Amino acid sequence: MYDFHTHFIPEDVLYWLKENKKTVHAEWIKKEKNKEEFLTVNKKWGFELKKSFIDLELYQQEQEKTGVTHSLISPIPQLFMYDFPLDISIDISRVYNQALADLVKDTPEKFSAVGTVPLAYPVKAAQVLHEAMNIGLKGAIIGPGIGQHMLSDPFFQPFFEEANRMKAILFIHPLLSEDPRLKRRMMPNLIGIPWETTVCATDILLSGLIDQYPNLKILFAHGGGFLPYQIGRLDKGYEQWKPVSSQLQAPPSEYLRCFWYDTVLWDQNSIDFLVKTVGEDRVVAGSDYPFDLCAWPPIEISDKGAHSLLGEVLVNNK
Repeated sequence: MYDFHTHFIPEDVLYWLKENKKTVHAEWIKKEKNKEEFLTVNKKWGFELKKSFIDLELYQQEQEKTGVTHSLISPIPQLFMYDFPLDISIDISRVYNQALADLVKDTPEKFSAVGTVPLAYPVKAAQVLHEAMNIGLKGAIIGPGIGQHMLSDPFFQPFFEEANRMKAILFIHPLLSEDPRLKRRMMPNLIGIPWETTVCATDILLSGLIDQYPNLKILFAHGGGFLPYQIGRLDKGYEQWKPVSSQLQAPPSEYLRCFWYDTVLWDQNSIDFLVKTVGEDRVVAGSDYPFDLCAWPPIEISDKGAHSLLGEVLVNNK
């Protein structure tokens, strides 16, 4: 069984955080007696720093216990460092990427990984992506944009050109929504996260970006947000409005099958609908382990998505 959406924080990254805690405003706060310390960076999006985030032996044991045989590990979104100057974001990216590359090199049968890049600086992000893939990573995990810049904006062109050239996996993972209407009842996480994915995925789809960069392998977190469920509305807009259809060579529903989606949906009916809508070769098992809202263990599904995303060689050598 595979897990394409799982996060880990190597020891070198923790060391970097402690060395730079004043610069990035990192805080370790004990909130509850029976829980680990919460880590907050730049006063945003604190989370419980569970031992399974940082203890590789424990992480592996939990995998084996639940039957996961191969995982695509990602850096955690809280450490993207997009809010900081280039020297900070490029430094943490390189430290994180090298640590994950070392982990993958030591246990290639169990792990593959994507890295992180200084996305707010697209030319440098392209350079860091190139470096990461040259040391054994499969691509990068990125947020859904930077401020008002959507990923389809020309601003990101240098990064996407390099990602396309390298045939990279780009795992698009949302950040907490900052919509002021969602401040209560955990809604920034509950619906804000899939909403941010929906906005990003819809923009990418309608922009024609996938035609422009056909070698990209874009994986959307959390089942693609709300996009697959509302694809009929996009198709209707394609029929009615030129601004919807002008960049596309086919209806939006056909482009759904150009992306990959994880199964972090917590509901079998939702997963079944996703598979029926996009095809079983475009859906990969995922958990979001070890965050609080992880779908653990990941749902076991067809290996076709794993084959199409990672390739036959890795899958057959798992």
